[in-house]
Amino acid sequence: MSTPLDSDERSREPTQKGSRQRAAWTEQRERGSLWVLRVMRWIAVSAGRPAARAVLHPIALYFLFANGKARRASRAYLTRAQQRPAALRDVYRHIHHFAATILDRVYFLQDRLREFDLRSTGLDVLDAAIAKGDGVMLVGAHLGSFEALRAIGQERGMKIAMLMFEDNARLITRTLAAIAPQAQLHTIALGRAGAMLSLRRWLDSGGIAGLLADRTLPGQAERSRSNSHANSHSHTQRLPFLGEPARFSDGPFRLAALLRRQVVFMAGLYLGGKRYELRFVELADFREPVAAGESEARILAAMQRYVMLIEALCIESPYNWFNFFDFWAPDADATQTAAAAEAAHAE
Repeated sequence: MSTPLDSDERSREPTQKGSRQRAAWTEQRERGSLWVLRVMRWIAVSAGRPAARAVLHPIALYFLFANGKARRASRAYLTRAQQRPAALRDVYRHIHHFAATILDRVYFLQDRLREFDLRSTGLDVLDAAIAKGDGVMLVGAHLGSFEALRAIGQERGMKIAMLMFEDNARLITRTLAAIAPQAQLHTIALGRAGAMLSLRRWLDSGGIAGLLADRTLPGQAERSRSNSHANSHSHTQRLPFLGEPARFSDGPFRLAALLRRQVVFMAGLYLGGKRYELRFVELADFREPVAAGESEARILAAMQRYVMLIEALCIESPYNWFNFFDFWAPDADATQTAAAAEAAHAE
């Protein structure tokens, strides 16, 4: 039987040339930034958060002027989200927000929650879903801080695992070793043999499985209603997003439908200083069986609601969106830059 995990794994197989390019890009990125993360960890732990935050300003300035592609992508996105031409100071603030959440990972991974003002909206939705004992899928985006969400969940005794593909799982392991060697992040590597069984067992035990669903995989084709394998294969779909259609994958929602799970949207918005606001919204409930024809409509409805929630948060808190590439680019360009951005973000 083909599953969304299997089809995603096949769809992400790049050409040999593309694979070499991405591998070389990732290796170069790791050599150039892991030592920076270790230095930031040392500053964060030794000097404290106020001193470490002062270092963010030169880092953000360097990134602002050294990375032209990211600067242009940020400006284009902010112009859409703010509905006005974005100035250079807007882009700087965007980059600074990103850098601040990266720094705060150190403290969240060390369970130093007292240093933050954490507020939550809709946490009762997650509590109610967990109380049923069915396991819950959390679907988020590269929006704010997932570590803030994970930290508050662990403090409340929740079992949380992160779903990611094997390459990204290896990358985040190296990143965590650089910024928080003692931290343990439970991951389920998609695309591996037995991944579906591991995920099902985790959910059956009452666990939470979280994934970020706002980036497509290299090679995913435009979804077609005439595709005879539409019920088992995940594809991308162009949906309205900040004024223009952008590509989103239906794989996470097909996975939830296949496993018959409740889906809760998550976001950990950084509000500046030490303030974070955690948002939880029920996105879809696939626990009840439906006719085959209705399943497709429910998956599409879940995707549309997901994109609408992201769009609303981007307008409300535009500096929390951390996709520093052309999100609206044609498929061939967007998926390649998204793969590179995934490594850069090390989510």
